[in-house]
Amino acid sequence: MTDFDLDRRTPAGALQTVDRALLVLLAFERTRPDWGVTEVAEEFGWDTSVAQRLLATLAGRGFLVSDPVTRRYRIGPAVLRLGRLWERSGSLELLAAPVLEELRRTTGDTVLFCLPDSFHMRCVAAEEGESGPLRYYPLVGELYPAHAGATSKSFYAYLPDDQRHRLFRGRPMARFTDRTVTDPDLLEQEFLKVRAQGYAYTVGEYDTGVATVAVPVFLGREPYGSLSLGGGEDRFHGAPEDRLDALRHAAQLLEQRLTHPPQRPKGRTGRPRTAT
Repeated sequence: MTDFDLDRRTPAGALQTVDRALLVLLAFERTRPDWGVTEVAEEFGWDTSVAQRLLATLAGRGFLVSDPVTRRYRIGPAVLRLGRLWERSGSLELLAAPVLEELRRTTGDTVLFCLPDSFHMRCVAAEEGESGPLRYYPLVGELYPAHAGATSKSFYAYLPDDQRHRLFRGRPMARFTDRTVTDPDLLEQEFLKVRAQGYAYTVGEYDTGVATVAVPVFLGREPYGSLSLGGGEDRFHGAPEDRLDALRHAAQLLEQRLTHPPQRPKGRTGRPRTAT
């Protein structure tokens, strides 16, 4: 049905109506941007009246909008508001931190988790490598240009072709080093190569002497961000192959945590116990 593997069973102790409303929201995808009442009812095996009330309630709070002509529903502005809050609230960094820490211990490299921000990738979480910082200022918040470096290329390569073409065609692109590619046709060839091999590897495209290998992070089938390893060119010995297994495994763990966040163990309240 959707890009996510949804467990449709209402968890023990959860409110069924709330759970059903959340399932409806999770059913919306880029490949399925709108739903009708009858379709929702058939998809989940509910009465049409139940589906109607759920959709109307979500629309009433701005989580959905209804087309008055087709009577089909689409995602509403309240979801956009929550999405922006989520990415900047610190919750994303908390979910990503254990994965990034383990990847840094495994490889010794600097680890970056980045999300798209206009014509850049914005670093939202990072772990410094064992050879020292790549920057003399915090990595989190750094913007990486879309056309330079593996961190960006591993994400933009997986955008739909027409969307990527609109972004890169007719746009001036800065040259940061003598290895920065600014020709749109050459960039497109590199994007196709990245998509074919499943990762991006660059040396000195954005920072002289810095090598980076990166893979995309997906939500379902949608590219969401990128996970990358960076360090001095000498650390990579001209090839990234010995890091790919660890990097891909970390990306899979990150995708799992983003779609199915870990739950607090039962019996834990978060309040320190009083010694007796």
